[in-house]
Amino acid sequence: MSVADEVRTAQIPPQQSLGTDAARNLATTTKSAPQMQEITSRWLLRMLPWVQVQGGTYRVNRRLSYAVGDGRVTFVQTADRVAVIPAELGELPALREYGDEDVLAELARRCEQREFAAGQVLAAAGDAADEVYLLAHGRVQKLGTGPYGDEAELAVLADGSYFGEQALVDGDATWGFTARAVTACTVLVLTRRDVLNLAEREDSLRGHLESFASVPAQRTNKYGEAAIDLSAGHVGEAVVPHTFVDYEGSPREYELSVAQTVLKVHSRVADLYNQPMNQTEQQLRLTVEALRERQEHELINNREFGLLNNCDYGQRLQPHDGAPTPDDMDELLSRRRGSKLFLAHPRAIAAFGRECTKRGVYPDSVEIGGHHVPAWRGVPIFPSNKIPVSDARTTSIICMRTGEAEQGVIGLQQSGIPDEIEPSLSVRFMGIDEQAIISYLVTAYYSAAILVPDALGVLENVEVGRWS
Repeated sequence: MSVADEVRTAQIPPQQSLGTDAARNLATTTKSAPQMQEITSRWLLRMLPWVQVQGGTYRVNRRLSYAVGDGRVTFVQTADRVAVIPAELGELPALREYGDEDVLAELARRCEQREFAAGQVLAAAGDAADEVYLLAHGRVQKLGTGPYGDEAELAVLADGSYFGEQALVDGDATWGFTARAVTACTVLVLTRRDVLNLAEREDSLRGHLESFASVPAQRTNKYGEAAIDLSAGHVGEAVVPHTFVDYEGSPREYELSVAQTVLKVHSRVADLYNQPMNQTEQQLRLTVEALRERQEHELINNREFGLLNNCDYGQRLQPHDGAPTPDDMDELLSRRRGSKLFLAHPRAIAAFGRECTKRGVYPDSVEIGGHHVPAWRGVPIFPSNKIPVSDARTTSIICMRTGEAEQGVIGLQQSGIPDEIEPSLSVRFMGIDEQAIISYLVTAYYSAAILVPDALGVLENVEVGRWS
């Protein structure tokens, strides 16, 4: 290319609106409306009950809860070496709200990396618990003793989990279960001795651990909420207990999120090529479809309010054998009352179907809005390709209860906004510039709220690539 050609190319501004050649494709011959591969069924948007939010903020008031340190620990990996992010050690109950970053960094450096093969025991029931295990990668079974002395599985732990945290404050602690690796596991181990040695030199750490150990155990129910004192079954003139219901001092507030774009249409296209199809209308229709697709993606994946990132740790389950089995789905259902729907990637639904076929079990189906969808125990399983599938071919299955009256999951929106064309979605005319291009601001406002933790459960690390 010559220098003159390069100069002319550089002077051509980027295209900002639909060209006339493309517009003529809608103005001649018998034709379809513009098609779009990105459009999906968007079952989540259709099944969520939407609550009107005035003022753009929704506050979730709950009973006071004393549950702490129930999050997950995050790691960084360099080649075959794994390190815990120092601030993530604050997820351990004894280190919750401890803010000395230098001390946390030293504790992170003292974590020893260990590798365990499948079937190897990490900790045995009855032994002294003097180490905290941080599970960087792999699956670990927590095993106890059944009612007749047999082995019983208590739970399955996976990436980001930890156990043995009582070792930091209780020198007489013993393991109440046996931890055994289901797969090859990479674990970081922090010993009580290392913590105490550092606490001898760091007054802030020593004071924090002592204050944590001295706090009396709070009276709570099984959900970690402050107990309500009641008396039942008494006779005579028994003293009736006094009580009150305490609330969280700083309840969580959900602000409406936004998705926006500026749609541009050249005035020549809008004037000359509007028969038999309105060009602006078709451009707007496809733009709204893309905006709604993005909205559903955010409701599932957004770090602030997305379902996958805001599910309570106690409601996250691990499959017992990798692939999603009927047993796993039953376990997911059993964690909440009144489950209204499952949400899963189509590949996860197919994997679940294969596991059912192996066992000679055939899930039923239910009719929703004229569509037949698969169901498990009468609860519909809706497909959503917004749930990610990792490079390791693992994904998640979501189960939820919905509705304000049921203390479930709800969608948040504010209808009645200016220039609204759909609830909480507006198209606002922005004017015509000096290049004769018409601009429209397309905006959608939305969010989601989980009213109580058990309204939402997630089956994580579901393997979708297993065929045997």
